[in-house]
Amino acid sequence: MSWITPHTGGVMLTLRIVPRASKNEVSGEMAGALKIRLQAPPVEGKANRALIDFLADVLDVPRRAIDIVSGETGRNKRVVIVGVTEAAVRRALAVNP
Repeated sequence: MSWITPHTGGVMLTLRIVPRASKNEVSGEMAGALKIRLQAPPVEGKANRALIDFLADVLDVPRRAIDIVSGETGRNKRVVIVGVTEAAVRRALAVNP
């Protein structure tokens, strides 16, 4: 199972979030999900906002193009990003196919 799949107008990502990390970074793949470490704590939606900010910056898309479709309160999330291709996401996140 791949962590990235085509979705209407963009891609869907399967992510595993690690909050309270020393820095925001992509740290590889884990059980079919892309592992992303975030400095933000997992309280009051701070980690979700940090995730959207991180992806928007790295992928050079507006925040409104990113939507967390499942896992808002957990570490496993599915995120839809419109206006990008699978190849562009893999390149920006420096993850090989």
